[in-house]
Amino acid sequence: MERGNPHWVLARTPPGGWPVDDDFDWRDAPVPSPRPGQILTRTIYLSLDPYQWGRRRRGVEAPGEVCHGRTVAQVIDSRAAGWREGDYLFNTNGWQTFGLTGEGISTFGYMFPRKLDPAAAPISAAVGVLGMLGLTAYSGLYVQCDSKAGETVVVSAASGGVGQIVGQLAKLRHCRVIGVAGRAEKCDYVVRELGFDACVSHLAPDFPDQLRSACPDGIDVYFENVGGAVFEAVLPLLNPGARVTLCGLASQYGAAEGDIIEAWKSTGAATFARQGVRADQLFVGNFVESHQSRFLAEMAAWIKDGKVRYREDIWEGLGSAPRAFRAMLAGDTFGKTLVQVAPEATA
Repeated sequence: MERGNPHWVLARTPPGGWPVDDDFDWRDAPVPSPRPGQILTRTIYLSLDPYQWGRRRRGVEAPGEVCHGRTVAQVIDSRAAGWREGDYLFNTNGWQTFGLTGEGISTFGYMFPRKLDPAAAPISAAVGVLGMLGLTAYSGLYVQCDSKAGETVVVSAASGGVGQIVGQLAKLRHCRVIGVAGRAEKCDYVVRELGFDACVSHLAPDFPDQLRSACPDGIDVYFENVGGAVFEAVLPLLNPGARVTLCGLASQYGAAEGDIIEAWKSTGAATFARQGVRADQLFVGNFVESHQSRFLAEMAAWIKDGKVRYREDIWEGLGSAPRAFRAMLAGDTFGKTLVQVAPEATA
């Protein structure tokens, strides 16, 4: 078969730090043919997420493997019941133009594949607000932290894919919501467009003091996405009985060595013990079976009613994936970071 499946593979297990060109290799290969029980799909949108860098640094992905990534794709050829050419779906094609889904193809254990209805919501939302990202926000805030009306909720990386949803969900619970972001335009966005009560820039030289001023009654719920200096500023403000959900540690993913999660726990241990804080690590796969159906129904309604809005940062062409990935990890993207690999109308 003619070659025609451009893709990115991991060139090496990264030695440390942040992504560089030498970590990725651009290749081509034949378009795969589906076997019985499988479908061939063309990638439309590729999701770029901080956790992907942790997988690569820990050796979960081996050199030479197609880089992992959740995707929205369209069926090109089906040999599986229930799927036909033109259907859209949420799957894991990774950083490649074409991929197989179905029998014998790893789906990483949960939520895949899922057929999408373009009339119900933009299909890109399936790797964002109506996908694992949205369920992550929902599970961490509503299930793990059980946020309540009147409480103060602080969200780090507030303008990012998860953070922007967490803050809006907290407002739906009638909480006071404080975001932490970087550039002024990001802080303005989460307050003016998403309805946060305030947003503090972690780039400010007096950031800890500004955060304290924004939280005069302390912090009841903290949604952790970044770690580092933001976490250190949050710790002295945690109220007795506060809840913390550890979703990510984006500022620490370039750490040269050591277990960043254990280091985070060690940093917070004394405060957690003194204040009776419940701190839980968040793995969204634990909530799919119990909460996915309810989440999808509620979130779809909130989006339709304008109660939840979201912003996407879309990069054009699969060739841009490494650049977009580096920008996302550096905090230089704005909203949920996606790569558009092919037009939506392509069949």
